Amino acid sequence: MSEKPTILVQLDTDALPSTFDRVVAVDAGAQHVFSYGGVTPENVVTLVHGCIFTRGAKDLHRTAIFVGGSDVAAGEAVVAAIRNQLIPAAKLSVSVMLDSNGANTTAAASVRAAARHVNLDSVESLVLGGTGPVGQRVARLLAKHGGHVRLGSRQLDRAEVVAAKIRQEVPGANIEAVSVATSSDGPKALHGRELVIAAGAPGVLLLPKKVRDTAKQLRVMIDLNGVPPAGVEGVALGDRGKDHDGIISYGAIGVGDTKMKIHKAALAALFEKSDLLLDIDEIYEIALRLP
Repeated sequence: MSEKPTILVQLDTDALPSTFDRVVAVDAGAQHVFSYGGVTPENVVTLVHGCIFTRGAKDLHRTAIFVGGSDVAAGEAVVAAIRNQLIPAAKLSVSVMLDSNGANTTAAASVRAAARHVNLDSVESLVLGGTGPVGQRVARLLAKHGGHVRLGSRQLDRAEVVAAKIRQEVPGANIEAVSVATSSDGPKALHGRELVIAAGAPGVLLLPKKVRDTAKQLRVMIDLNGVPPAGVEGVALGDRGKDHDGIISYGAIGVGDTKMKIHKAALAALFEKSDLLLDIDEIYEIALRLP
């Protein structure tokens, strides 16, 4: 008997499921994509039961769940609710991937890009927009590598909370919360940094060129903002390892190719086993295996 077709169940916390995520799923090889919008922890239960109680245990690896949407916290809550419904002890489980707002794949792609040019085990880095969903994940990945990370935010108290969380989750994390609220904060935060990754809100300038010019040791700058103006002044959307005054630069589209490869590889991995949970650390591990 031939294998059952692969089914990806796309659960989106927004009212309308993302067409982007659905197209990528098809391109990644999912034979069927069932898309649901407005998913919450309360209404996800029957959807999960529909996944695990239909096919026998030997075929459950052919069904998987993708959680997306624009709200990362909402996606995390849905994933927690999904995990409560899975019954791995009875082999009633399917693999799950979280990539709300593309936060996990974008963070993994940006750190993967940086690794082409600097030694992440020792690099001194600054993450701008560090309290946002992508920034937090970038900082976490950099901290796990072992280099010194400055986590920048206009609100120092928020940065302190995120830094403390990363220290708790990543033993030995060498991470420092810094303020970037004023014009005098920028040069201080940049001092001694070799790598800057800007992961702030769309259309917000985080690093003006006049401030960047004070960073004499800066070697790599990555701007993940896809909406003008750039988050890092002077970095173009399509920059992919481009040299700007001796600094290697990546823009959002320049990182996007790697992000798409990671997204597709992670989706393909969902159908290899029935008990995977692909969050930031697991997705980054997949990114490291890509050529």
